[in-house]
Amino acid sequence: MIQKKINIKNKRARFDFEIIDTYTAGLVLSGTEIKSIRLSKASISESFCEFNDRGELFIINMQIDEYSHGSHYNHLPKAERKLLLNRGELKKLEKEVKNTGLTIVPLNLFLNDRGLAKINVALAKGKKLYDKRETMKDRDNKKDLDRIKKSFNN
Repeated sequence: MIQKKINIKNKRARFDFEIIDTYTAGLVLSGTEIKSIRLSKASISESFCEFNDRGELFIINMQIDEYSHGSHYNHLPKAERKLLLNRGELKKLEKEVKNTGLTIVPLNLFLNDRGLAKINVALAKGKKLYDKRETMKDRDNKKDLDRIKKSFNN
């Protein structure tokens, strides 16, 4: 069976947050969850990451739709799921979140070449309203510039 590339993005993350550092984490999933992800039935657009009292990192609000062929063993669509990073990365992230008030947001969910679900998470700082307006203005200016270049080349 040829596997198509699964790449589920969080499009709002780069708009709402200023990305400082990125990490790739593994996910602890059940059988029906990974099957739903392989069918692209997942969403990370409203999710965020949080540490529990034991220093483990969890992704909250990640939507993985129930597997269509799952029996009564099917998973909960919005359950908290544990993220797997090495101890040094976890300690560094926890220190940054506690001391500087930064947040950890998921950027994209993908399957690696071995078929394992991985998620790119970013240490990020929330943007202010004027920063978001600046981003929108830059995007519009780039579109206008590309449009002018295209008409000039023809």
